Formats: sequence, C-alpha cells, structure tokens
Amino acid sequence: MLRRLSISVLIIAGAFTLARADVYRWVDDHGQPHYSDQWMPGSEIIKTSKAHPPGSEAPSRAADQKNVTASNTKVSAQLSEQDNARAVQQDLASRHAVLCKQSKDSYMRAITSRRVYKEGAGGERTYLSDTDADAYREQLRKQVQDYCGNVPHFDPNAPISPQPVEPKPIPEPKVNPAAATSQ
Repeated sequence: MLRRLSISVLIIAGAFTLARADVYRWVDDHGQPHYSDQWMPGSEIIKTSKAHPPGSEAPSRAADQKNVTASNTKVSAQLSEQDNARAVQQDLASRHAVLCKQSKDSYMRAITSRRVYKEGAGGERTYLSDTDADAYREQLRKQVQDYCGNVPHFDPNAPISPQPVEPKPIPEPKVNPAAATSQ
C-alpha cells in the first residue's frame, strides 16, 4: 500500500513539473495577441517555471509597453484617417447627387417650357430670345451631363403630364380648452 502511494505521488509530482513551462505573449502587426511556449521578437513572459529576481524584466517590459503604445497610436491614427476619408467621400457623393437633381430639374423645366426666362434680383422676368433659349438649354444639358453622366430622354411629341401634387394635411387649430368651453 505504501509502495502504491509513493509511486502515485511521484507520478503526480512529475506531471506538475512537466506542466510548468515559459509562456510568451506578443502582439502582431494587426493588434492580435498571440501566446506560445517559444520566444518571439517583442514577446514578454507571462508564465515561467524559473524564478526571476524582481525588477529584472522592468526595462524590457517598459520598452515593450512603449512599442505597444506607439503601435496602438499609429493604428488609431490610421483608423481615424480612414473614417475622415470615408466621411468626405459621403459628403461629396451627397452634394453631387443634389447638384445632379437640381440640374436635371432645371434642364427639364427649360425643355418643357415654351418661353425661357431668367429672374432678376427684384423677381422680374427677362424672357430670352429663341437663340438665347437654345444656348441656355444646351448649357443646362452639358451641366446635367457633367453632374449626372447622362441626360434624361425627352420626347417632344409625348403629352406633358402635370406633376402630381401631394395634398398637405390641414393643421389643427390651436385652441385653449379653457377659453373654448362655455361657463
């Protein structure tokens, strides 16, 4: 019985000594942490089987911490730069869409109207001659081509349908309930 107990104690003690090994941690270029039992450049010891004197890792750990901090700063700067570029692209696309719609509306209004006019500062209309109206329509067509990439098709023989007008709801009158009730 004593022999079995001593053998099992030796086996368990041997298992615990085999399980103790150095564990290293490092962070790759993408910011992902990795763990291994083999040393890699820039790695730090997380778990060890050897007793290290206190403070022996302080200089290397401080340098590693500075490297990680610099890497994190660089990555966050790149991400904010990408976010800014994406926001600028979205702003440009929305502004381009607004200009496209405005130029299409102006072009279709100039094509469908019989007489083309320009409004002055005081709101008075100055009607263009036929040659000036044609030149103005051509200028609007080129503007639509620049902003939208294509010009809407216009068939002069097609009947002009009036634009549908959406009904607007009538607002409720604001009445003071106390003043509306009879006393």
